[in-house]
Amino acid sequence: MTATSFPHHVHYLFPLKSIAHLLTRYTAWILGLMKVLGIWGPFVIAFADSALLGMPVDFIVATYVYWQPRRILLYIAMASLGSALGSIPLYIVGYLGGEKLLRKRISEERFLKIHASFERHQFWALMFPGMLPPPTPFKIFVLAAAVFEMRFRNFLVAIFLGRFLRFGVLSVLVLWFGPGIVELFGGVVKHHWIAVLAAIVTVLCIWLVARLWRQVGEADRGE
Repeated sequence: MTATSFPHHVHYLFPLKSIAHLLTRYTAWILGLMKVLGIWGPFVIAFADSALLGMPVDFIVATYVYWQPRRILLYIAMASLGSALGSIPLYIVGYLGGEKLLRKRISEERFLKIHASFERHQFWALMFPGMLPPPTPFKIFVLAAAVFEMRFRNFLVAIFLGRFLRFGVLSVLVLWFGPGIVELFGGVVKHHWIAVLAAIVTVLCIWLVARLWRQVGEADRGE
């Protein structure tokens, strides 16, 4: 029997097995790396994700939080800080002349839209994309922030806060529903990112109002 006489599905058997094997090895490598890095895992992986190639940051943070829920704030903060500091090299590239690079990676129409958003409010133009998980092309916005001369301090704070909210929501979902929520969360955001962003902003506003209301009440009682 020749190769061309095999059933159609047989041609995909070996590639599928190879892909599954690679994914299994990659997952094992990530888990092994987490054991080596220990408590610094979220920071190192998030830094590498922002500075170099893409890394499964959501998976890393979710796993750490699921393993040690008592350190949830520590892991969220470390991953957020790693993302912010890891974005510095790309900021430098953009600041030194990244407009040509940015224009090559996106269409002129999108370039103008991003430019307009940074003209209106630089901080929110960077923080909001930082709140969204993959496949959001966040590095495009990081590069744009430098191209459009966003202040460096605001740049770091916007990324930190955006990532903090993202990892915070993800961590709460993981504690409620288990690690499997990571893939589901990414799929929901991919297809309904406006609704997810609106929900996050709404929750943040409610939290801020409640906090201010409590502070006002404490001040009145103090008087």
